[in-house]
Amino acid sequence: MNAMRWGLWFAAACMQLGAVPVQAQYPSKTVRLIVPYPPGGGTDTLARVLSQRLGEALGQQVVIDNRPGAGANLGVEIAAKAPNDGYTLLMAAISNAISASLYRKLNYDLVRDFAPITLLATTPHILVVHPSLPVKSVKELIAFAKARSGQLAYSSSGSGTPSHLGGELFDSMAGVKLTHVPYKGGGPSVIALVGGEVSVGFATMPSVISHVKAGKLRGLAVTTAQRSPTTPDLPTVSEAGVPGYEMGSWYGLLAPAGTPKEVVMRLNAEMARILKLPDVKQRLDALGFEVLVSTPEEYGAFTKNEIEKWAKVVKASGARVD
Repeated sequence: MNAMRWGLWFAAACMQLGAVPVQAQYPSKTVRLIVPYPPGGGTDTLARVLSQRLGEALGQQVVIDNRPGAGANLGVEIAAKAPNDGYTLLMAAISNAISASLYRKLNYDLVRDFAPITLLATTPHILVVHPSLPVKSVKELIAFAKARSGQLAYSSSGSGTPSHLGGELFDSMAGVKLTHVPYKGGGPSVIALVGGEVSVGFATMPSVISHVKAGKLRGLAVTTAQRSPTTPDLPTVSEAGVPGYEMGSWYGLLAPAGTPKEVVMRLNAEMARILKLPDVKQRLDALGFEVLVSTPEEYGAFTKNEIEKWAKVVKASGARVD
């Protein structure tokens, strides 16, 4: 009888062990981080800086999965439809909030279909020109562009992205007409700039800062309201000739909706710790990123506000993608 009771107890204990939630063992395999852009842009750069440290913290490899296409919507849609087990994450950016009003129909909802984890960083854009362009200031660029209306082209990472709307905003506020040339991501748009295919760009600082320092591009100004500590000698566009001009980019980490709360909070805590590491912060500072940590709830509220804000800008600009 004692042996029977012991056997029943052992069986029950095994059942209890088998009932341990999967998330309690998280992670037990490779984590995929979807970047909805090609390599080389600001989003991809930030993802690569952080993914290695996140992998070390989790004890599993974090693999970057670049999924560009359809104005960054292809990668976001893939992430939205992925299993909500914490093994697929999305590196989101400001352009995803813009897409909510830019596109007539999307196969995902940035609020409904994702669980916010944390904001990661913000960064200015830099108004840059190819060195062959005979201008060395924002005022000189405006004068040059006015004398050649529609003849100067600027690149962007795609229609409706911040680098596109930044150009539209510059046109309207400076009274010029630049020709927009969209590319499939920040990386390709910068390659076009460096190669001289286009003359002007409103690119994220991380994607062009090395080219500016190497003299392959000429930085005229930063697009934010304040100067950047990374490039203190560059004026803001506002102070350099277009009063009131301001725009920038932000980045965040998302998981598919329904991802277990325990997993979300684990990832939030790890990213908050990683972003505060001295060497990580130093690296991000050098690239032009400003660390921006949040709770999941704060990131969720931020996303809703950004969607509403950019809906007004998109409407005013007349930009629309079917």
